[in-house]
Amino acid sequence: MIDLHCHILPGVDDGPQTLDESIIMAHEAVRQGITHILCTPHHNNGQYNNPASMVIPAVRRLQQELDQRGIALTLYEGQEVRITGELIKEIERQKILFTDIDNQYLLIEFPTLEVPAFTEQLFFQLIERGHTPVIVHPERNAVFARDPNRLLPYLEMGALTQVTAPSIVGHFGRKVQKTAHTMLANKLVYMVASDAHSIQHRGFYLKEAYQAIEKSFGLDTVIAMEQMTKDLLNGDDVQRPAFQKIKRSRFF
Repeated sequence: MIDLHCHILPGVDDGPQTLDESIIMAHEAVRQGITHILCTPHHNNGQYNNPASMVIPAVRRLQQELDQRGIALTLYEGQEVRITGELIKEIERQKILFTDIDNQYLLIEFPTLEVPAFTEQLFFQLIERGHTPVIVHPERNAVFARDPNRLLPYLEMGALTQVTAPSIVGHFGRKVQKTAHTMLANKLVYMVASDAHSIQHRGFYLKEAYQAIEKSFGLDTVIAMEQMTKDLLNGDDVQRPAFQKIKRSRFF
């Protein structure tokens, strides 16, 4: 399995604070069946700043530790980038890392309680430049959770979405779990990733999430989500599912 969103780098954000904690996470990832991880520390979220120049050597150091310890896990450089009005400038200054080496797919995090008014304009600018925004964990954003149909304009313009594995299995509570499953049922979220931060408090749950998705939506959905995750890591074109608007009576 590929995990496209994981806070495994030590001492850079609210993930593991020590190398030993990162190694424990790596062992758990392997136990889950994960073979490749995109390392995605928070960047520009008001608390943590991890530009490309810091992330790349940090990933290299952790990969060396994993190799020396014989842990069969391959790491890649990435970021979970908070949406800001300065994002285009940061990309031009080469501070931003994408999921792929061709700079096509970009993991974007929204504030917990809002969708900024400039989002649509920013997404248009990104897409015009050949960058595809990937909205991470929309089920945990208050605006999208209240009305998942708010995702539709962004999906229509070409943005992608990634749901968090712990949300699917109920780690964040029944309300978030219901929202995640509703988004899945209507093809409003395209991929699943762990967003793991630690073993104790924010584990992987990726294996369990895929099992839950297969049970509720079938093996074909799992295969499609895994393929899209692989495509993002490779920078390949993706096959988008046919999303649908949620009828109010089905959610509200």
